[in-house]
Amino acid sequence: MRLRPSDSNVTEDQEPFMGVKVRRKASRRHEYKGDYMNIPSRPYLMKILQKQGDKQVFFADKVLKFTSTGKMKRRILMVTDFAVYLVDPDTGTLKRRIALAAVDRICLSELSDNFFAIIVPTEYDLLMASTRKTEIVTVLVDATKNASEYELEVDFSNRFEYNASADLVKEVQFEEAEGSVRTRIVKK
Repeated sequence: MRLRPSDSNVTEDQEPFMGVKVRRKASRRHEYKGDYMNIPSRPYLMKILQKQGDKQVFFADKVLKFTSTGKMKRRILMVTDFAVYLVDPDTGTLKRRIALAAVDRICLSELSDNFFAIIVPTEYDLLMASTRKTEIVTVLVDATKNASEYELEVDFSNRFEYNASADLVKEVQFEEAEGSVRTRIVKK
């Protein structure tokens, strides 16, 4: 895993991201399950995967996706041997498929929050939140390496930009505030 920290100081509490990210105690020694949705028991998800030709699901769970207008939408995030999928859990329709080879990097803050951005230079990026962020990032890095021999970059910064749509750049800002993390998303 190629990690690129910002210039701030880090402590021992920031493992397993090699001293770059603050972790909640509950997430440090957590067993990974991978498929939290039990994909084989959901025919509509199996149909989507079979149509695309994906063979193996490494991760599946519900996440929050942030739209370009700032709204939060519930989505099912699936990471397979070839792609990242976003499916509407209410309608069962595929909303987006991103080939692993199209993913450039993942952006995270250095604090203990649930946000992460998947940067896709050929399209628009994804900003999401999940309590299983560490597992998602680990799975994405491993799946990308297995699919393409490319090592996905993981950037840590308490301020990063992402393309919310083709013509809209936003910045996510994180700061510690009274024992928690304050997150702001602003237009650039």
